[in-house]
Amino acid sequence: MMITVFDMLKTAASNYALYRQTRDEIANMPLDVALDLGIYRGDAERIAREAVYGKAA
Repeated sequence: MMITVFDMLKTAASNYALYRQTRDEIANMPLDVALDLGIYRGDAERIAREAVYGKAA
């Protein structure tokens, strides 16, 4: 099965949109919720990147 450039761009755009949404939700969650989950909101970019692209990304 051959993946076209269009399919690759579509996937990349979708992943980036998911990354941004996840990052923003983590960064803007209430402090008490973040503390309950053991999340430092300053790590939102790293957490979102690992969630969307995987640990090695």
